[in-house]
Amino acid sequence: MRRRGAWYAYLFVGPSLLGVVAFLLLPVVIVLVLSFFDWELLSDPSFAGLDNYARLLGDGEAWHSLWVTVLYVALCVPLQTVIALGAAMLLNQRVKGVRFYRSLFVVPWMATPIVLGLVWNWIFDPRDGAINRALSMVGITGPDWLSDSAWAMPAVALVTVWQYSGYNMLFFLAGLQGIPQELYDAAATDGATPRQRFWRLTLPLLNPTMFFVMVTNMIGAFQVFDTVYVMTNGGPSGSTAVLNFTIFETAFRQFDFGYASTLSMLLFVIILVVTLVQVRFFGKRTTYDLS
Repeated sequence: MRRRGAWYAYLFVGPSLLGVVAFLLLPVVIVLVLSFFDWELLSDPSFAGLDNYARLLGDGEAWHSLWVTVLYVALCVPLQTVIALGAAMLLNQRVKGVRFYRSLFVVPWMATPIVLGLVWNWIFDPRDGAINRALSMVGITGPDWLSDSAWAMPAVALVTVWQYSGYNMLFFLAGLQGIPQELYDAAATDGATPRQRFWRLTLPLLNPTMFFVMVTNMIGAFQVFDTVYVMTNGGPSGSTAVLNFTIFETAFRQFDFGYASTLSMLLFVIILVVTLVQVRFFGKRTTYDLS
């Protein structure tokens, strides 16, 4: 019976497992192998050993791209997590029309980043854009958002925060609705203030949701490409040239697929390390049984 049950399990898991192997694990292995070769696509690959990795150590442009990526992650992840949690707490109230507002918050996530990038390019336009027009009405001259090195990255990060905060709000809302009301009633009976109930009850019990949101947001932020490509094309002066954009430039404009694979392995290792740190941090602080 156990063997038959195992076969049934493998039968159902098989298609998904095949997809994971074919589209996740196998590409990682291929990229790892390519990182030890010089390959310009039209010629045969030639073995380069550790030359690409030695080149990476002295490549200032690559490390600059990594720093830009870290800055982007630092701008996006905390802000969209706080906004998503705040919106979830507001939309967890029993008020008229709350379902409509919940749906409204998710609408930006349903659009593709490329379309949103084009729309926000117009919004950030220094002459005819909605933001600078609104600022001019109160006597403020808005900057050239996407052509100014000081404002380009915050502008791109703002678009990501606007797009994904509503999506993350859904997970926090589900987490809030999974917390038994009896716990809040008991805390209120013991004299806990709303602030104390949030910090000592709501936030600790949301750790499983927080863990999922933080991990997925970190991975997504480190892998950003399309929004940057459409809005700034890595400019101005490389101020928004995230690591994924540099990988794209190296592979499909310089046709240096071996070194692009090396950069991809750098990004893979960084995401893996950050994820493992999060797993370790949340592991001892997360409770899944609220019974």
